Amino acid sequence: MMYTKRKGLNRVAGLIAGLFLFASGAMAQQPAVLLTLKEATDSTLANNRDLGLNRLDEKIATAKTKEMDAIYLPQADFSFTALSSNNPLNAFGFKMQQQVVQQKDFNPDLLNKPGASGDYSGRLQVKQPLLNMDLVYMRKAVTAQEGIYRLKTKRTAEYLTYEVEKAYLQLQLVYEAEKVLKEALRSANAMYTFTNNRVQEGLMQKSDALNVKVWIHTVETNLAETASNIRNASDYLSLLMGRPLGTVYTAEPVQSGNTESAATTIPEDRADFAAMKKAMEAGSLMIKSAEKSYLPRINAFASYQVNDYRLTGFGAGSYLAGLQLSWDIFKGNSTKNKISTQQTELSKLAGQLANQQAQSQLELNKTNRDLEDARFKIRQQSAAIDNATEALRILQDRYEQGLVNSTDVLQAQTQLSQQQLGKAQAVFSFNSTAAYIRFLTSTQKN
Repeated sequence: MMYTKRKGLNRVAGLIAGLFLFASGAMAQQPAVLLTLKEATDSTLANNRDLGLNRLDEKIATAKTKEMDAIYLPQADFSFTALSSNNPLNAFGFKMQQQVVQQKDFNPDLLNKPGASGDYSGRLQVKQPLLNMDLVYMRKAVTAQEGIYRLKTKRTAEYLTYEVEKAYLQLQLVYEAEKVLKEALRSANAMYTFTNNRVQEGLMQKSDALNVKVWIHTVETNLAETASNIRNASDYLSLLMGRPLGTVYTAEPVQSGNTESAATTIPEDRADFAAMKKAMEAGSLMIKSAEKSYLPRINAFASYQVNDYRLTGFGAGSYLAGLQLSWDIFKGNSTKNKISTQQTELSKLAGQLANQQAQSQLELNKTNRDLEDARFKIRQQSAAIDNATEALRILQDRYEQGLVNSTDVLQAQTQLSQQQLGKAQAVFSFNSTAAYIRFLTSTQKN
């Protein structure tokens, strides 16, 4: 008889260990802060560090677009040069630039051996791009890159919205598990009080009271462990929201939208798909830019220069202005091969987009089936809870009449707690799966 009871007690302990493996328990000593899902989402979208990095990428892309404004705007530079030379050609050229050439300067001896001559010149030069078609299309491609980063930021925000909702659901699950454990502990304490009184009256064996006490210790251990799980879930939410770690949060009551209908088709305008299409657009523009490089370029330029043999004097000034037409007729097939490479990369990107869309549709189909499984499990767990509750009530009545031993009641209590936690897990699975479907099917308009 003693062997049978010990075997039953070991079975109960094993069931409890498996039951509360994922559960959590007692609250931390510090007061918890109520956190709503909307507050968590808004704070994440405003302060998340990863999202902040994406926004910096947007600003970098915008700055690169503004860099390309140089293809339309004039460029000006100023230089001041001091020179000294005894080279005959340079020395005579200095005098011409300074407009001080005299008859005596044509003396052959002076021309051949001028001695050291100096020149100080200041020069202002202006360049104005007029027609550079390759740069025009390159600027359009860079502008498309700016759109890519904007779409990437939006997709990151959608992912973080899903991630914070899932983390919030996990926090709710922890508190649901704690609720089940506390209810189980209350029942166990009441059972121990009843059993201990009967032992003292000689109506029950001491082993029954010890069995209940062991079960109480197990539940208390699991309740104590839940504090860490609550802190872990809270810290992860704080990390997502960009807040300091250490705050313990409480969550709103769980809402199961098990009547929710799910989308069945992946939208073509999802932000990540749109980003890939934008990348393809940028690639096409870069190909056009390379093709336009075969065309001539036309640019204007002008400069004004002053010269003098003295550092602070500018006795002569002159200007130079003109138009320049340049044409790269042949570059050793480098442009042709560059276009071929870009076209191949564009085809690869189109294939990646089609593959990603197909994979997303496959994932959506699977997730919809998971949603139906979770919906069915919620109904099954609800029915199982009703049955387990009734079974426990019957066994408790029989236990009080001395018709069953404590192990039978503890097994029934464990079974009820299992079903209650199973339902909480099913609700979590349903809600997190529904959130994932919303992430998979989000559009740019959302």
